[in-house]
Amino acid sequence: MSGKSVHELIVGPITCFALDKQRQKLAFSPNDHTVHIYKLAGNKWQPDCVLTEHGQNVTGIDWAAESNRLVTCGADRNAYVWTLQEGKWKPTLVILRINRAATCVKWSPKEDKFAVGSGARLISVCYFEEENNWWVSKHIKKPLRSTVTSLDWHPSNILLAAGSTDFKARVFSGHIKEVDGKPPKETQWGEKPSFGTCLAEFSNGRGGWVHDVSFSAGGDKLAWVGHDSSISVVASSNQAQIYTIKGEFLPFISCTWITNNSVVAGGHDYVPLLFSVDDAGQLTFNQKLDVAKKKESEAMSAMAKFRTMDKEASTGDSNKAVNTTHQNSISQISIHTGDKGNTSKFASVGVDGRFVIWDVKGLEASIAGLKIA
Repeated sequence: MSGKSVHELIVGPITCFALDKQRQKLAFSPNDHTVHIYKLAGNKWQPDCVLTEHGQNVTGIDWAAESNRLVTCGADRNAYVWTLQEGKWKPTLVILRINRAATCVKWSPKEDKFAVGSGARLISVCYFEEENNWWVSKHIKKPLRSTVTSLDWHPSNILLAAGSTDFKARVFSGHIKEVDGKPPKETQWGEKPSFGTCLAEFSNGRGGWVHDVSFSAGGDKLAWVGHDSSISVVASSNQAQIYTIKGEFLPFISCTWITNNSVVAGGHDYVPLLFSVDDAGQLTFNQKLDVAKKKESEAMSAMAKFRTMDKEASTGDSNKAVNTTHQNSISQISIHTGDKGNTSKFASVGVDGRFVIWDVKGLEASIAGLKIA
């Protein structure tokens, strides 16, 4: 890596986050019912306001770049669309019609609808109803058999990828006639995409909960990560062939494409890892994107180490901090600068309360498939 920017936001875990279009504001939840919005002042993030409408833990946040609207969802079974009016964020309740916790939320590329996953074994695809001036939803149910953990929209604004705890990643039609008009006859992932149709269903056969899913920039490939310490990729041109890597790493929690042929994933190993994908979907592990620093104790002289142990009343066998940028599990990775086809920076948050911006311009040009301008 050519560089990274580390920001200590809070003491405690950050479960989810989102950035505005200008990357001058950051919204995140500290594992409770609140959403904190910070603004960038120079090189430091400073508190701006706190949103407190949710009654239980906030589980998902997404920031619409063009319309500057926030959408949040939580364990209280609610979702809110927030609009900035006269300097204050005003919430609008969304009619989700679910009886279990909402788990994740994503705006569509055109920002005219969004999808909410839940523990009710369904996906609520929400859109604004002008006549009644509120957000309503339609449900995608079959063949979901367990909690929906993650969502990602296809660049077409019609298809929707979902991961769930029934060990499968699926591609659904999120087409809504009132918003999208007449559906196309066919898509990259299947034909006749009427609302709720499951166009594709994938499992790597290993039995791990799917933690995150991500479409490539062109929408022709789908990546997902599971709790069985695996990452998988499938191409729309050959859906029968799923490529999976299960290495010596701990489970990933989040993943995203950073070029048409490169995926970054992070999770319980504290560091983001880079994978390359060829046009057929063949997956290859490249490298860790964080270089562990030499522990201070290893560089100390014997006398300096003894003085430190005496000062801290330590026996010398305690390990007070890990030697990576993130000091605990990474909970989310998102693009900071660029898009899925050409990312120059991505950001991550973790259980350590850190917000880290990673500069990927310095990656070696020899990495197969990696194309960064």
